[in-house]
Amino acid sequence: MNEPVLVACAHGTRNPTGRRLIAELALAARARRPGLVTTAAFVDVQPPTVVDVVAGLSAEGRPAVVVPLLLSGGYHVHVDIAGAVADAQSAVAARPLGPDPRLVEVLRDRLVQAGADPRDPLTAVVLAAAGSSDPRSVADVEDTADLLQRSWAGPVTTGYGSAARPPVPDAVSAARRGGAERVVVASYLLAPGHFHDKLAGAGADLVTAPLLPDERIAAVLLDRYDAALE
Repeated sequence: MNEPVLVACAHGTRNPTGRRLIAELALAARARRPGLVTTAAFVDVQPPTVVDVVAGLSAEGRPAVVVPLLLSGGYHVHVDIAGAVADAQSAVAARPLGPDPRLVEVLRDRLVQAGADPRDPLTAVVLAAAGSSDPRSVADVEDTADLLQRSWAGPVTTGYGSAARPPVPDAVSAARRGGAERVVVASYLLAPGHFHDKLAGAGADLVTAPLLPDERIAAVLLDRYDAALE
């Protein structure tokens, strides 16, 4: 039997850099595992949809593993992607990329690159995620913040771009009220796009770059694929 196709399923974005980085992530996974067949799918904004991709592979009799290129498990994971594989006998869904300690390492590196000091107790971090109305997604982001806090002297809290509370600007204000001399927004997003663009107006002293590009994320992607096969 053929090795299942890795369907790398991203949210989708109109941002050309964001599109390129997501495409390069799938290519990086293929480079780490020669012979692996990968294809892209999306849950929103851009085609092809994950439903169409999975249905097409299923019609060809090709098994597939859909790996959500998403940092937490919300509606897109539990409804859109779960629904796409439910109708296909030979397709399974992996769990999303986050939470994962390697993503936290990338976050910490982005913070240091932006000029933030992990040893300074007066530098607060607001972990900024896209946001979801699904409490499982919020719990995943909170878990990521807890992991980051282990290697950060100042307080680490969470803020969201939509659907969940508090919004990022409110989280930044709360950190200042809490006594922080410096507030840094850690962009917990894979690539530039709508949510990352909004972070510049959140009132922080610094905003980090998104997580991509980084080889560690391709390693996480392959781990999710392998775990789903087991």
